[in-house]
Amino acid sequence: MPEASASPKVPGAPAPPPSPRVGKGREGIEPLRHVAIIMDGNGRWAKERGLPRGEGHRRGVEALRRTVRAAGELGIEILTIYSFSSENWSRPATEIIDLMGLLRRFIRNDLAELHNNNVRVRIIGERRNLEPEIGRLLDEAEELTGNNDGLLLVVAFNYGGRQEIARAAERIASLVASGAMQPGNVTADVVASHLDAPDLPDPDLVIRTSGEQRLSNFLLWQSAYSELVFVPTYWPDFDRTALDSAIAEYRRRERRFGGLRRVMSP
Repeated sequence: MPEASASPKVPGAPAPPPSPRVGKGREGIEPLRHVAIIMDGNGRWAKERGLPRGEGHRRGVEALRRTVRAAGELGIEILTIYSFSSENWSRPATEIIDLMGLLRRFIRNDLAELHNNNVRVRIIGERRNLEPEIGRLLDEAEELTGNNDGLLLVVAFNYGGRQEIARAAERIASLVASGAMQPGNVTADVVASHLDAPDLPDPDLVIRTSGEQRLSNFLLWQSAYSELVFVPTYWPDFDRTALDSAIAEYRRRERRFGGLRRVMSP
């Protein structure tokens, strides 16, 4: 089964700059291209209501539908979601079965609507050793929507940021071992060009729901200069208003990328 990376790797090729932009948006604000979300709090949402954890995950799918719709309406180009981490396999078997069932239903029930709305789906993460049916569903989602040019929905499935960097190092090590690259030519740009989706800009904004304030192994390389916004809302309650609020907080930030001021609040 193919790896999640969709672009051929060229030794020494520079990676895309962190979240490039074209021109200015309305009111002089530079457009926000890429939003990434750590969808957290399904279990706690359910527990506080005396419901099984599975109900929290099901309500989380509804929140995802709302958020995808809102992102398209707001003109966001790329929405990356942390749907299932490589560490989630340690959860109880019954919960994993429920989560995989939700994935199956989401793809079978929602994929047609995403396709009709011109959404392109792309998967990042480790695909080796996945259950064959799950692998086929992920392939189907990418193949059906591959020619769409609207919102790009990037689904991080069986994904871990450290594991992604390790896969990039493995690819580079193979090039060095074969003589196609010299060790001294390994730069940060080279590493970035061997990540799972090297052609995508880094996230402008990373949102985590549920009040937790950590990245939990999500886009560790790509979020080096992202703005991080932590919201107290549990994921099942996340909606357009919560997304608008997180974006408003992003707009108030100054982004320097290690240098002088680049973006000022309006």
